[in-house]
Amino acid sequence: MERLERCGRRLRAGLVAGRVRGRLPWLLLAIVLLGSALKDGDLVPETPMQNKRNPLNVYFVKVAWAWTFWLLLPFIAVTTYQFAKSKFLYGPTKSILMVLRRLSALLVGTAIWYICTRFFMYIENLTGTCSTSGKLSEPRQLYATKQECHQDNGIWNGFDISGHCFLLSYCALMIMEEVAVLEGLSIDQNSNLHVVINILFLSLCFLTVIWVFMFLCTAVYFHDFSQKLLGVLIGLSAWYGTYRFWYLKPFSPGLPLPNIPLTSKKYSYSR
Repeated sequence: MERLERCGRRLRAGLVAGRVRGRLPWLLLAIVLLGSALKDGDLVPETPMQNKRNPLNVYFVKVAWAWTFWLLLPFIAVTTYQFAKSKFLYGPTKSILMVLRRLSALLVGTAIWYICTRFFMYIENLTGTCSTSGKLSEPRQLYATKQECHQDNGIWNGFDISGHCFLLSYCALMIMEEVAVLEGLSIDQNSNLHVVINILFLSLCFLTVIWVFMFLCTAVYFHDFSQKLLGVLIGLSAWYGTYRFWYLKPFSPGLPLPNIPLTSKKYSYSR
């Protein structure tokens, strides 16, 4: 437990303070640019990560939103309730309402994930053609959708916006925003609640590392540059439109760490 606490303290120093949170969007864009340049120049070595059936892709990335959702759910619930309780902001009933309001950010994220992935599929079907000859150079528009084409062992060639770049960037940025609540959270270090929050926090950090690593693998092994760039730009737009714009408004899920007029500056949600 002591080692766990030390690890959590070091991570909080960098993540919660906002240094990583502020630089992560630029890092993701840089990864797409550099990764695409390496891919186009055939400078990327062959590794197991270029196989779509690698364990990280199958068991994590394919269900990236599920991992993000189910780890953030208890973290947001516990930290929001504890934050309201420790600052004497609300009574038990209003604290629970505040928790439910903050948890609605996960519903917003689910809607964004669903709408965007459906939109990507629509664009790919709209722009694609199917060839059953196995040669992309001789496409024939035989089927209306990619699924129909694959059912007859055809090859579908359409504009495939990178869903990985979109979702992994959005999930990583969302996690970084949500863990910011630890900046204004005070908990007895000897309590069981502190241990639970620390385990959830470390799990979310570990998950973020996987998302960024797999984002890097996508950038160097898969998709065209334009497909990856559009994917990450949509992910960044979803994050910015929620956490940097909508969540500042009264009628929204709100920010993880509300702007509450306290004497200490550490309780303000730093931008």
